[in-house]
Amino acid sequence: MLRFVIRRLGALAATLLISSFLIFAAMYAAPGTPESFLVQGRTVSPEVLASIRAQYGLDDPFLLRYWNWLSGVLTGDLGESLTTRQDVASLLLSRIPTTLWLTLYAAVIIVVFGVLAGAIAGLRGGAFDTAVLLGSSVGFAIPTFFAAVLLMSMFSVTLGWFPVFGAGAGFADRMAHLTLPAVALALPAAAVVARITRTAVVEERGAEHVSVALARGVPWRVVARRHIVRNAMLPVTTIVGVNIAALVAGAAVVEHAFTLDGIGAMLINSVQQKDFAVVQAIALVLVAVFGVVNLVIDVLYAVIDPRVQFGGESA
Repeated sequence: MLRFVIRRLGALAATLLISSFLIFAAMYAAPGTPESFLVQGRTVSPEVLASIRAQYGLDDPFLLRYWNWLSGVLTGDLGESLTTRQDVASLLLSRIPTTLWLTLYAAVIIVVFGVLAGAIAGLRGGAFDTAVLLGSSVGFAIPTFFAAVLLMSMFSVTLGWFPVFGAGAGFADRMAHLTLPAVALALPAAAVVARITRTAVVEERGAEHVSVALARGVPWRVVARRHIVRNAMLPVTTIVGVNIAALVAGAAVVEHAFTLDGIGAMLINSVQQKDFAVVQAIALVLVAVFGVVNLVIDVLYAVIDPRVQFGGESA
Protein backbone atom coordinates (compact mmCIF):
# COMPACT_ATOMS: atom_id res chain seq x y z
CA MET A 1 0.00 0.00 0.00
CA LEU A 2 2.75 2.42 0.98
CA ARG A 3 4.77 1.56 -2.13
CA PHE A 4 1.69 2.13 -4.26
CA VAL A 5 1.15 5.60 -2.78
CA ILE A 6 4.81 6.48 -3.34
CA ARG A 7 4.59 5.33 -6.96
CA ARG A 8 1.45 7.36 -7.51
CA LEU A 9 3.06 10.44 -5.98
CA GLY A 10 5.96 10.01 -8.38
CA ALA A 11 3.53 9.67 -11.29
CA LEU A 12 1.73 12.80 -10.08
CA ALA A 13 5.01 14.72 -9.99
CA ALA A 14 5.81 13.59 -13.55
CA THR A 15 2.31 14.58 -14.69
CA LEU A 16 2.68 18.03 -13.17
CA LEU A 17 6.09 18.46 -14.84
CA ILE A 18 4.77 17.51 -18.28
CA SER A 19 1.61 19.59 -17.77
CA SER A 20 3.65 22.61 -16.72
CA PHE A 21 5.59 22.48 -19.98
CA LEU A 22 2.42 22.08 -22.07
CA ILE A 23 0.69 24.92 -20.21
CA PHE A 24 3.67 27.22 -20.62
CA ALA A 25 4.01 26.37 -24.33
CA ALA A 26 0.27 26.73 -25.02
CA MET A 27 0.17 30.26 -23.65
CA TYR A 28 3.00 31.40 -25.88
CA ALA A 29 1.50 29.60 -28.89
CA ALA A 30 -1.83 31.40 -28.47
CA PRO A 31 -2.56 34.45 -30.66
CA GLY A 32 -1.39 37.80 -29.33
CA THR A 33 1.54 38.77 -27.16
CA PRO A 34 1.90 40.11 -23.62
CA GLU A 35 3.51 43.33 -24.80
CA SER A 36 0.56 44.09 -27.08
CA PHE A 37 -1.70 44.08 -24.03
CA LEU A 38 0.72 46.09 -21.94
CA VAL A 39 0.82 48.95 -24.44
CA GLN A 40 -3.03 48.94 -24.58
CA GLY A 41 -3.10 49.49 -28.35
CA ARG A 42 -0.99 52.64 -28.17
CA THR A 43 1.73 53.29 -30.70
CA VAL A 44 5.09 53.08 -28.96
CA SER A 45 8.61 53.40 -30.19
CA PRO A 46 10.74 50.29 -30.82
CA GLU A 47 12.90 51.31 -27.87
CA VAL A 48 9.95 51.26 -25.46
CA LEU A 49 8.77 47.91 -26.86
CA ALA A 50 12.27 46.49 -26.49
CA SER A 51 12.40 47.75 -22.90
CA ILE A 52 9.10 46.01 -22.10
CA ARG A 53 10.29 42.75 -23.62
CA ALA A 54 13.55 42.95 -21.69
CA GLN A 55 11.75 43.71 -18.42
CA TYR A 56 9.62 40.56 -18.66
CA GLY A 57 12.30 38.38 -20.25
CA LEU A 58 10.34 37.96 -23.49
CA ASP A 59 13.53 38.03 -25.58
CA ASP A 60 15.03 35.02 -23.80
CA PRO A 61 14.94 31.62 -25.55
CA PHE A 62 11.76 29.66 -24.91
CA LEU A 63 13.40 26.89 -22.88
CA LEU A 64 15.19 29.45 -20.72
CA ARG A 65 11.92 31.26 -20.02
CA TYR A 66 10.29 27.93 -19.12
CA TRP A 67 13.15 26.98 -16.80
CA ASN A 68 13.06 30.36 -15.06
CA TRP A 69 9.32 30.03 -14.55
CA LEU A 70 9.52 26.41 -13.36
CA SER A 71 12.35 27.25 -10.94
CA GLY A 72 10.21 29.99 -9.48
CA VAL A 73 7.19 27.68 -9.14
CA LEU A 74 9.26 25.10 -7.25
CA THR A 75 10.26 27.80 -4.75
CA GLY A 76 6.74 29.24 -4.44
CA ASP A 77 7.34 32.17 -6.79
CA LEU A 78 4.56 32.06 -9.39
CA GLY A 79 5.64 35.29 -11.04
CA GLU A 80 4.05 38.72 -11.31
CA SER A 81 0.72 39.58 -12.89
CA LEU A 82 1.07 41.66 -16.05
CA THR A 83 -2.15 43.57 -15.35
CA THR A 84 -1.99 44.32 -11.62
CA ARG A 85 1.79 44.01 -11.11
CA GLN A 86 1.01 41.96 -7.98
CA ASP A 87 2.53 38.68 -6.90
CA VAL A 88 0.55 35.82 -8.47
CA ALA A 89 0.79 33.65 -5.36
CA SER A 90 -0.79 36.43 -3.29
CA LEU A 91 -3.57 36.86 -5.85
CA LEU A 92 -4.33 33.14 -5.76
CA LEU A 93 -4.31 32.99 -1.97
CA SER A 94 -6.86 35.81 -1.85
CA ARG A 95 -9.14 34.06 -4.35
CA ILE A 96 -8.81 30.40 -3.34
CA PRO A 97 -11.09 30.58 -0.24
CA THR A 98 -14.12 31.54 -2.33
CA THR A 99 -13.53 28.76 -4.86
CA LEU A 100 -12.78 26.28 -2.07
CA TRP A 101 -16.02 27.08 -0.22
CA LEU A 102 -17.99 26.88 -3.46
CA THR A 103 -16.55 23.54 -4.57
CA LEU A 104 -16.88 21.99 -1.10
CA TYR A 105 -20.51 23.10 -0.92
CA ALA A 106 -21.16 21.66 -4.39
CA ALA A 107 -19.32 18.44 -3.46
CA VAL A 108 -21.58 17.96 -0.43
CA ILE A 109 -24.62 18.43 -2.68
CA ILE A 110 -23.27 15.85 -5.12
CA VAL A 111 -22.59 13.28 -2.40
CA VAL A 112 -25.76 13.83 -0.38
CA PHE A 113 -28.26 14.17 -3.21
CA GLY A 114 -26.49 12.22 -5.95
CA VAL A 115 -25.30 9.17 -4.03
CA LEU A 116 -28.16 9.08 -1.52
CA ALA A 117 -30.93 9.52 -4.08
CA GLY A 118 -29.36 6.99 -6.43
CA ALA A 119 -28.91 4.41 -3.68
CA ILE A 120 -32.48 4.78 -2.39
CA ALA A 121 -33.86 4.60 -5.93
CA GLY A 122 -31.88 1.44 -6.66
CA LEU A 123 -32.93 -0.23 -3.40
CA ARG A 124 -36.61 0.71 -3.34
CA GLY A 125 -37.62 1.16 -6.96
CA GLY A 126 -41.17 2.29 -7.63
CA ALA A 127 -42.24 5.92 -7.96
CA PHE A 128 -39.09 7.27 -6.28
CA ASP A 129 -36.94 5.38 -8.77
CA THR A 130 -38.90 6.88 -11.66
CA ALA A 131 -38.58 10.35 -10.17
CA VAL A 132 -34.81 9.99 -9.81
CA LEU A 133 -34.44 8.78 -13.40
CA LEU A 134 -36.51 11.69 -14.69
CA GLY A 135 -34.78 14.24 -12.46
CA SER A 136 -31.30 13.02 -13.39
CA SER A 137 -32.14 13.25 -17.10
CA VAL A 138 -33.35 16.83 -16.70
CA GLY A 139 -30.44 17.83 -14.46
CA PHE A 140 -27.85 16.44 -16.83
CA ALA A 141 -29.43 18.20 -19.81
CA ILE A 142 -29.40 21.68 -18.24
CA PRO A 143 -26.15 23.60 -18.94
CA THR A 144 -24.46 25.09 -15.88
CA PHE A 145 -24.74 28.69 -17.08
CA PHE A 146 -28.44 28.30 -17.90
CA ALA A 147 -29.01 26.69 -14.49
CA ALA A 148 -27.31 29.69 -12.86
CA VAL A 149 -29.55 32.16 -14.72
CA LEU A 150 -32.67 30.09 -13.94
CA LEU A 151 -31.85 29.84 -10.24
CA MET A 152 -31.13 33.55 -9.98
CA SER A 153 -34.38 34.44 -11.72
CA MET A 154 -36.52 32.09 -9.63
CA PHE A 155 -35.04 32.08 -6.13
CA SER A 156 -33.45 35.52 -5.98
CA VAL A 157 -35.29 37.92 -8.26
CA THR A 158 -38.79 36.40 -7.99
CA LEU A 159 -38.84 34.86 -4.50
CA GLY A 160 -36.02 36.86 -2.89
CA TRP A 161 -34.82 33.88 -0.86
CA PHE A 162 -31.12 34.11 -1.66
CA PRO A 163 -28.71 36.94 -2.53
CA VAL A 164 -27.34 37.00 -6.07
CA PHE A 165 -23.90 38.59 -6.09
CA GLY A 166 -20.80 38.28 -3.90
CA ALA A 167 -19.50 35.56 -1.59
CA GLY A 168 -20.72 37.00 1.72
CA ALA A 169 -18.91 37.45 5.02
CA GLY A 170 -19.11 35.04 7.94
CA PHE A 171 -20.22 31.41 7.78
CA ALA A 172 -24.01 31.88 7.65
CA ASP A 173 -23.87 34.79 5.20
CA ARG A 174 -21.36 32.96 3.02
CA MET A 175 -23.57 29.86 2.87
CA ALA A 176 -26.56 32.00 1.87
CA HIS A 177 -24.56 33.68 -0.91
CA LEU A 178 -23.07 30.42 -2.19
CA THR A 179 -26.22 28.26 -2.14
CA LEU A 180 -27.43 29.15 -5.63
CA PRO A 181 -23.93 29.02 -7.19
CA ALA A 182 -23.26 25.65 -5.52
CA VAL A 183 -26.55 24.18 -6.73
CA ALA A 184 -25.91 25.43 -10.27
CA LEU A 185 -22.39 23.99 -10.20
CA ALA A 186 -23.41 20.63 -8.70
CA LEU A 187 -26.59 20.01 -10.70
CA PRO A 188 -25.16 18.20 -13.76
CA ALA A 189 -22.67 16.19 -11.68
CA ALA A 190 -25.30 15.22 -9.08
CA ALA A 191 -27.56 13.99 -11.90
CA VAL A 192 -24.79 11.80 -13.34
CA VAL A 193 -23.82 10.44 -9.93
CA ALA A 194 -27.46 9.65 -9.06
CA ARG A 195 -27.98 7.75 -12.32
CA ILE A 196 -24.75 5.74 -12.02
CA THR A 197 -25.32 5.00 -8.32
CA ARG A 198 -28.82 3.78 -9.05
CA THR A 199 -27.55 1.52 -11.86
CA ALA A 200 -24.74 0.10 -9.70
CA VAL A 201 -27.13 -0.63 -6.83
CA VAL A 202 -29.67 -2.33 -9.11
CA GLU A 203 -26.93 -4.57 -10.55
CA GLU A 204 -25.67 -5.52 -7.10
CA ARG A 205 -29.22 -6.12 -5.85
CA GLY A 206 -29.65 -8.78 -8.54
CA ALA A 207 -26.34 -10.50 -7.77
CA GLU A 208 -26.29 -14.13 -6.65
CA HIS A 209 -24.59 -13.46 -3.32
CA VAL A 210 -27.47 -11.14 -2.35
CA SER A 211 -30.03 -13.87 -3.06
CA VAL A 212 -27.99 -16.36 -1.05
CA ALA A 213 -27.72 -13.98 1.91
CA LEU A 214 -31.46 -13.36 1.90
CA ALA A 215 -32.16 -17.09 1.63
CA ARG A 216 -30.03 -17.67 4.71
CA GLY A 217 -32.21 -15.28 6.67
CA VAL A 218 -29.87 -12.30 6.79
CA PRO A 219 -31.99 -9.18 7.46
CA TRP A 220 -32.63 -6.98 4.42
CA ARG A 221 -31.13 -3.95 6.14
CA VAL A 222 -27.84 -5.79 6.67
CA VAL A 223 -27.82 -7.15 3.13
CA ALA A 224 -28.54 -3.70 1.69
CA ARG A 225 -25.73 -2.07 3.66
CA ARG A 226 -23.02 -4.73 3.53
CA HIS A 227 -23.67 -6.59 0.29
CA ILE A 228 -25.36 -4.14 -2.05
CA VAL A 229 -24.41 -0.56 -1.25
CA ARG A 230 -20.83 -1.30 -0.22
CA ASN A 231 -20.06 -3.25 -3.40
CA ALA A 232 -21.81 -0.63 -5.53
CA MET A 233 -19.65 2.15 -4.11
CA LEU A 234 -16.52 1.12 -6.06
CA PRO A 235 -17.63 2.49 -9.45
CA VAL A 236 -19.54 5.28 -7.74
CA THR A 237 -16.41 6.45 -5.93
CA THR A 238 -14.63 6.93 -9.24
CA ILE A 239 -17.47 8.96 -10.73
CA VAL A 240 -17.87 11.09 -7.60
CA GLY A 241 -14.13 11.80 -7.47
CA VAL A 242 -13.90 12.77 -11.13
CA ASN A 243 -16.90 15.07 -10.87
CA ILE A 244 -15.64 16.71 -7.69
CA ALA A 245 -12.26 17.31 -9.32
CA ALA A 246 -14.03 18.85 -12.32
CA LEU A 247 -15.86 21.30 -10.05
CA VAL A 248 -12.77 23.51 -9.80
CA ALA A 249 -12.71 23.96 -13.57
CA GLY A 250 -16.49 24.27 -13.85
CA ALA A 251 -16.51 26.91 -11.12
CA ALA A 252 -15.24 29.45 -13.66
CA VAL A 253 -18.65 29.66 -15.36
CA VAL A 254 -20.59 29.89 -12.09
CA GLU A 255 -18.23 32.44 -10.54
CA HIS A 256 -18.51 34.61 -13.63
CA ALA A 257 -22.33 34.39 -13.58
CA PHE A 258 -22.60 35.24 -9.88
CA THR A 259 -19.65 37.70 -9.88
CA LEU A 260 -17.74 35.73 -7.25
CA ASP A 261 -14.11 36.58 -6.54
CA GLY A 262 -12.74 33.06 -7.05
CA ILE A 263 -9.91 31.69 -9.15
CA GLY A 264 -12.35 30.60 -11.86
CA ALA A 265 -13.48 34.15 -12.56
CA MET A 266 -9.86 35.30 -12.35
CA LEU A 267 -8.92 32.65 -14.94
CA ILE A 268 -11.45 33.99 -17.44
CA ASN A 269 -10.27 37.57 -16.95
CA SER A 270 -6.62 36.56 -17.18
CA VAL A 271 -7.14 34.67 -20.44
CA GLN A 272 -8.89 37.69 -21.95
CA GLN A 273 -6.07 39.99 -20.81
CA LYS A 274 -3.28 37.61 -21.86
CA ASP A 275 -1.95 37.60 -18.30
CA PHE A 276 0.42 34.67 -18.78
CA ALA A 277 1.64 34.19 -15.24
CA VAL A 278 -1.85 34.05 -13.71
CA VAL A 279 -3.24 31.67 -16.35
CA GLN A 280 -0.28 29.34 -16.01
CA ALA A 281 -0.54 29.25 -12.22
CA ILE A 282 -4.29 28.54 -12.21
CA ALA A 283 -3.98 25.87 -14.90
CA LEU A 284 -1.25 24.15 -12.88
CA VAL A 285 -3.48 24.24 -9.80
CA LEU A 286 -6.30 22.56 -11.76
CA VAL A 287 -3.98 19.78 -12.92
CA ALA A 288 -2.72 19.28 -9.36
CA VAL A 289 -6.29 19.03 -8.05
CA PHE A 290 -7.17 16.33 -10.60
CA GLY A 291 -4.03 14.38 -9.73
CA VAL A 292 -4.58 14.53 -5.98
CA VAL A 293 -8.25 13.57 -6.26
CA ASN A 294 -7.39 10.55 -8.42
CA LEU A 295 -4.81 9.46 -5.85
CA VAL A 296 -7.39 9.77 -3.06
CA ILE A 297 -9.88 7.71 -5.09
CA ASP A 298 -7.39 4.88 -5.53
CA VAL A 299 -6.66 4.82 -1.82
CA LEU A 300 -10.37 4.85 -0.98
CA TYR A 301 -10.78 1.64 -2.98
CA ALA A 302 -8.86 -0.18 -0.25
CA VAL A 303 -11.08 1.34 2.44
CA ILE A 304 -14.29 0.33 0.65
CA ASP A 305 -13.08 -3.11 -0.43
CA PRO A 306 -9.94 -4.54 1.26
CA ARG A 307 -9.73 -7.19 -1.47
CA VAL A 308 -8.54 -4.56 -3.96
CA GLN A 309 -4.88 -4.99 -4.86
CA PHE A 310 -2.50 -2.34 -6.12
CA GLY A 311 0.08 -3.54 -8.62
CA GLY A 312 0.04 -7.07 -7.23
CA GLU A 313 0.32 -5.77 -3.68
CA SER A 314 -2.49 -6.47 -1.24
CA ALA A 315 -4.07 -3.36 0.30
